[in-house]
Amino acid sequence: MAKTVVGLDIGTTTLRAVEVSGADRARPKIKRYREIPVPIGAVSRGEVIEPNTVASALKHLWSLGGFSSKRVILGMGNQRVLSRDLTVPKESIERIRESLPFQVQDMLPIPVADALLDFYPVSETMTERGPAVSGLLIAAAKDAVLANVSAVELAGLVPIEVDLIPFALDRVLLSRQNVTGTVALIDIGAATTSVIIATNGVPQFVRIIASGGADVTDAIASRLELPDGEAENLKRAVGLSYEPPTGEDDKAAGIIREIVTELLGSIRKTVGYFMNTRPTEPVSHIVLTGGGSMLTGLPDALGVYTRLPIIPGDPFASIALSRSVHTDDLRDRHSSLTVALGLALGRAAA
Repeated sequence: MAKTVVGLDIGTTTLRAVEVSGADRARPKIKRYREIPVPIGAVSRGEVIEPNTVASALKHLWSLGGFSSKRVILGMGNQRVLSRDLTVPKESIERIRESLPFQVQDMLPIPVADALLDFYPVSETMTERGPAVSGLLIAAAKDAVLANVSAVELAGLVPIEVDLIPFALDRVLLSRQNVTGTVALIDIGAATTSVIIATNGVPQFVRIIASGGADVTDAIASRLELPDGEAENLKRAVGLSYEPPTGEDDKAAGIIREIVTELLGSIRKTVGYFMNTRPTEPVSHIVLTGGGSMLTGLPDALGVYTRLPIIPGDPFASIALSRSVHTDDLRDRHSSLTVALGLALGRAAA
């Protein structure tokens, strides 16, 4: 029987896991999935604050989901993960990674000793000094990664890899689906928004914006003095509209419009920066995903702000489903489970 692996998405408000078999095959299969709320305050913007609390929640998640594997791939993707363009002399990927601490200190906001570094090659080029490799430098705060790993280990699980969430999103929504041309992939989560721009499925540019759907809920709760649950329900009921507000929900509508407009402006600037610095690589459209993207009116507004067509991401386009999976329920959760699925697909499970 083929081994399985579980992609684990530790979010600010929710823990999500997807178990996949045949991750190295053309059509992997989803065996199981589950998501549960995470206790308030235990996780902040994807970083575990209370390892024991999260470990207890993970044990509950594994029990409810009936996962057969304890092999886990973790995702990281918040403001303590940095991605920057980097060109280095052409060498083996092993030698490039070994040399990173001596090359990138000036690019980091923290000491090299406090960071975990990686390099994602994109293309080869020729410089005055000879052959070179251009790619993305990935730097993550070591303590943030280790806190998440610690929570997983306390739950009795086995972390086999830590992957960058933007890469997981690209993998499941672009590269595996053979999307051609230059595309902006935008994932709006609870606390962060990832912007990935890829050409023919290969990431060229990654930025993480420290804002998401939970910021809207928090603003409604704070300004209208409502419990978080009521604020979330009100947000979903009212949605985003730029029409003149009417009725008793006009205050909520104004708050939603204000917070979402700030986020849309940040996304527009981020995509615009890429297009201005790479005028020969025009972005053809946006693939949109993430729980925060489900807010009524947001996709249309994003299209207006960026002047680009918006296409909803479909993470299941090249995925098979086990007979035990509830297909309708899974598709209802497609945006929220995309990260966990992309993580699971990042490693051959054999």
